[in-house]
Amino acid sequence: MIRALVAGLGNMGQSHALSYHNNSDYQIVGLVNRTPRPLAPGLEAYPFFKDYAQALAATKPDLVCVATYSDSHADYAVAAMEAGADVFVEKPLATTVADAQRVVDTAARLGRKLVVGYILRHHPSWQRLIAEARALGGPYVFRLNLNQQSSGPTWEVHKALMQTTPPIVDCGVHYVDVMLQITDADPVEVRGMGLRLADDIAPDMYNYGHFQVLFADGSLGWYEAGWGPMMSDTAFFVKDVVSPQGAVSIRMPESARSDDIDTHTRTSTLRVHRVGQGHEDLSMADEPGHQELCDREQAFMARAIAHDLDLTRHMQDAVRSLAICLAADESVRTGKIVKL
Repeated sequence: MIRALVAGLGNMGQSHALSYHNNSDYQIVGLVNRTPRPLAPGLEAYPFFKDYAQALAATKPDLVCVATYSDSHADYAVAAMEAGADVFVEKPLATTVADAQRVVDTAARLGRKLVVGYILRHHPSWQRLIAEARALGGPYVFRLNLNQQSSGPTWEVHKALMQTTPPIVDCGVHYVDVMLQITDADPVEVRGMGLRLADDIAPDMYNYGHFQVLFADGSLGWYEAGWGPMMSDTAFFVKDVVSPQGAVSIRMPESARSDDIDTHTRTSTLRVHRVGQGHEDLSMADEPGHQELCDREQAFMARAIAHDLDLTRHMQDAVRSLAICLAADESVRTGKIVKL
């Protein structure tokens, strides 16, 4: 039985807590949030703490799930590992490359398991997309975006996230991680542009951005992300991987909406186009929804602990994907190309 402490009870924290609640491999020993908040059914009975350090000392967990805001991820993860726990941490791993590397180095030094919340790694349709793209062979063009037309409570969440993290970093790490799983080449340089489209966000923040990343094998990645009530719901979900031999694309139904959280992971149909052979449409019916994907993440976490899985590449990709997205943010702010 893995004794789990969950820090941060926003959307992702509560989803992970429900995964622990419903998985016999786990026992929740505490929930942490700075302020009390409504909890999903089933979570109300667990011990509640307002202070993370106090919770860590009182519960002595085997695993800590860090689902707080990004600026506390690194310190919380390191504190958990130094207290003897393995760690599941939501993306991004940290807000600086140095802090991300500090977390990874701590895991290696102490022999702890560290899994980062790249939910697409556990999605069968995205696993198939990656496999089909790798089978085509590179170099690749990656065309990926995720724009969200958010309003009301969702816009408030986005504004809170933008106190520390722009959309191209918060969302971008997922899709850069996909790029890294397809091409094994090192990133070389990043070029980014962004624009502030709202007056009610942090003064030094922008809520729309896009960037290009060049890889050592010649591959080129493009990613775009925007949040807010002004965002268009047209072409908000583009997912193409192109190679000299063809392309793999996610094709969404006309009914897809940018404000539906399951749309962010759903694929509907995977189209594989091969030069000279036409295309093949692969139905992705009966895909897992958001909660089931969280369940799969935590099932993987349990396996990693029980079977001593080698997470070296997973951790390396977490640092590299963050480095690319932070370089994009630096490029946006300086107007200069960033070499990696």
